[in-house]
Amino acid sequence: MTRKFDFLVIGSGLAGISFAIKASRYGKVALISKAKLDETNTAYAQGGIAAVTYKPDSFEKHIQDTIIAGDGHCDEAAVRKVIQEAPAQIDDLLEWGVNFDKKEDGLFDLHKEGGHSEFRILHHKDNTGYEMQQSLIRKIADNKNIEIFENHFAIEILTQHHLGEVVTQHTPNIECYGAYVLNEETNHIHKFLAKITLLATGGIGSVYATTTNPEIATGDGIAMVHRARGVIQDMEFVQFHPTGLYNPGERPTFLITEAIRGYGAVLRCKDGREFMQKYDERGSLASRDIVARAIDNEMKIRGHQFVYLDVTHKNADETKEHFPNIYKKCLSLGFDITKDMIPVSPTQHYLCGGIVIDEHSRTTIKSLYAAGECTCTGLHGANRLASNSLLEALVYSDAAVKHATSVLSGISFNEFIPDWNDDGTKLPEEMVLITQSFREVEQIMSTYVGIVRSNLRLKRAMSRLEILFRETEDLFDRSVVSREICELRNVISVAYLIIKHALRRKESRGLHYTIDYPKRMKSDK
Repeated sequence: MTRKFDFLVIGSGLAGISFAIKASRYGKVALISKAKLDETNTAYAQGGIAAVTYKPDSFEKHIQDTIIAGDGHCDEAAVRKVIQEAPAQIDDLLEWGVNFDKKEDGLFDLHKEGGHSEFRILHHKDNTGYEMQQSLIRKIADNKNIEIFENHFAIEILTQHHLGEVVTQHTPNIECYGAYVLNEETNHIHKFLAKITLLATGGIGSVYATTTNPEIATGDGIAMVHRARGVIQDMEFVQFHPTGLYNPGERPTFLITEAIRGYGAVLRCKDGREFMQKYDERGSLASRDIVARAIDNEMKIRGHQFVYLDVTHKNADETKEHFPNIYKKCLSLGFDITKDMIPVSPTQHYLCGGIVIDEHSRTTIKSLYAAGECTCTGLHGANRLASNSLLEALVYSDAAVKHATSVLSGISFNEFIPDWNDDGTKLPEEMVLITQSFREVEQIMSTYVGIVRSNLRLKRAMSRLEILFRETEDLFDRSVVSREICELRNVISVAYLIIKHALRRKESRGLHYTIDYPKRMKSDK
């Protein structure tokens, strides 16, 4: 079955839906969601969205905070673009019904997080992402120009490769014509032709054993672009959030938002001593890369599985008011954060690299745009400043709409793309093989490609991953396509890219720390 749309949006988080809302003014939009609309990385974002709203804050302060956090690897033009366009994007969110917390005087109740020099985080309690997601879902519910496809999984983007041409990264003018999409309810693969395709597929958390990301975060967009010979960059910069709630067996890991440290929470060892002053003069408010490595080091030298985050010295009623979901979650596990310290440990949280895009959100493949966590814009550099990601998603989805609509009239559908060839025999043991391989990838990455790395660990990870790659490709070739086998292929591709890029960087910078090259090089590249 062939479907035709002016715009094909793959991904239903903040980047995808905001693009769909704006693009729907210019044509028909297909919005592809691999699960339900509210099961996205956006919905799991607790802290908030950073934006300059009041003095004494300024664009320059926010810009410098971002560049410092990025450890000399940011693209300053991208940083300025995102931060200076923030107020207009916040206005759009307010127009769409997003409800940010305000003080009694009507001004925004701003939070401060690690790495920020001012209070500039707009939030809705401690579930800002969920509030945004629900507001945007309500906004598109009655939009006749947006057709929503829940439980649909994009398998591959369509390029000249599907016309029989040999495509390499050096092929000039690779073009995107849409995507092959699996209807998970019927198990049929449909051909979605589009003039413009936007990838907004989110993060890569399922590559690791512990993550704050939902299970759907399997790096699909990055893997598809990699297979289509598009350019991927900076995959070594994987952000581990310092304070995931230590609760073995829970997946995804429940996030203890960075805002709670901005509120005044202090990191302590099990004996109650503070330790962050040993690592950074900012103490518990240092940037995430520094705090995560500090916690990791304290756990290793002491042989502990977690450290504590202490907020018991703050006013109990205020704590419950500001962080109701964290309070409720911890209470369900038997402890009261107003009286008891919170056990935390680092967990995979965000990817700073990804699909390379320009200031218009164009990838290196013609008619293919991307926005959100799956991209590498240059904003985050080697380490993301807290609460900059939702803002980045909005700014670049907006840029994508503006450019895509300016060229839309000059693009035609490619009618020559063949239907998906779904010949194959589904093996009875396929699922157990896929499940086991998934576990192996998670174990490899968590053991060898975590917060602290070395050439020996990375090479060992690569050799083990190569075996899984060959086994999985053989299984894919012999099986009927399923979401599970496609996701396994994708996490293996993403894991490969992380290791490849990590081996290539002969220094320690930002989120990439290796014991073989502990110093940062003066040169950025």
